[in-house]
Amino acid sequence: MQGKLAIRIAVAAFALGTLGLVAQPADAQNWKPTKPITIIVPWAAGGSTDQVIRVTAAELEKELGQKIVVVNQPGASGSIGTKSVLEGQKDGYTWASGAAKDIGSYAVSGLLDTTSKDWDFYLAVANQAVISVNPNTPYKSVADLLAAMKAKPGQVSFATAGVNSSGHYGSEALSRAAGATYKHVSYDGGNPAVIATVAGETEVTSQLGVEQIEMIRGKRLRALAVLADKPLVVDGVPPIEPITKTLPSFRTEINYFGIFVPKGVPAEVTATLNKIWEEKIKKSAALQKYSADKGALFDPRFGDDAKKASFPAIQGAAWILQEGGKAKINPETIGIPKP
Repeated sequence: MQGKLAIRIAVAAFALGTLGLVAQPADAQNWKPTKPITIIVPWAAGGSTDQVIRVTAAELEKELGQKIVVVNQPGASGSIGTKSVLEGQKDGYTWASGAAKDIGSYAVSGLLDTTSKDWDFYLAVANQAVISVNPNTPYKSVADLLAAMKAKPGQVSFATAGVNSSGHYGSEALSRAAGATYKHVSYDGGNPAVIATVAGETEVTSQLGVEQIEMIRGKRLRALAVLADKPLVVDGVPPIEPITKTLPSFRTEINYFGIFVPKGVPAEVTATLNKIWEEKIKKSAALQKYSADKGALFDPRFGDDAKKASFPAIQGAAWILQEGGKAKINPETIGIPKP
């Protein structure tokens, strides 16, 4: 009888834990770091991850009472910096950052042997890719650009932050939806990719709107479309039309960005971050202002909710790689079914 009761208790505890409903003791939610925390941004300075992580870090410093050092460690589509965190000490003092879809699809691209199960997600905003061109190009609309891509297969150049980047995912998705090909030119981050298009090294960039918006405001880039099903509305520029206006069947997903804490850190670290995200980050005026100014979506999430919300983008990225012949493993083998 006692054995059956113990089993029932264990099953109930597992169910509550799975749902994130086990209450944490108050002291477990009050981690006080005794030295600076490092957040690795695995991309060059000025890109989408770098921007939002510096705003988020300033908010966390106020709550944790400790300095947070943001370190840019670019290379191999973000996998080098992420690997250094994954393989580093699990003492809670070093965190990774970036797009959830990257963490979830590195194993498929073969860049890093990890999946979303290896991390706790703390998401701050969602971003959308924008198709923009150098103003000296003849492309005035998405239709103009697609016509050129079809007339000159593999010749119209697109700047992105690399094969696992949001920009590359956007250019690949556009290419497939339109049945056209392009020339991929890779850079160390979103900001360098945008600058390359402004300078005329490439004709097009498909990086994120937050990385392009100042250049669009300054008329150094001409925005043709946002890869979404609704217009991108930001102060200082005309609404950027959705890609679905030209390509109605284009599939869009929300691309979340934030901090990733490796599994295995002391429980009080994640318990404290959970509390800060729920009570402070979800109401952050600084992150709301950043989002409104840059054209991002303010939508902080953590725990199972963050994993669930970001999965469609992970799924889409993984299967873009698979269907494009660039996957090292079938996404289904790591629990990512075909959309």
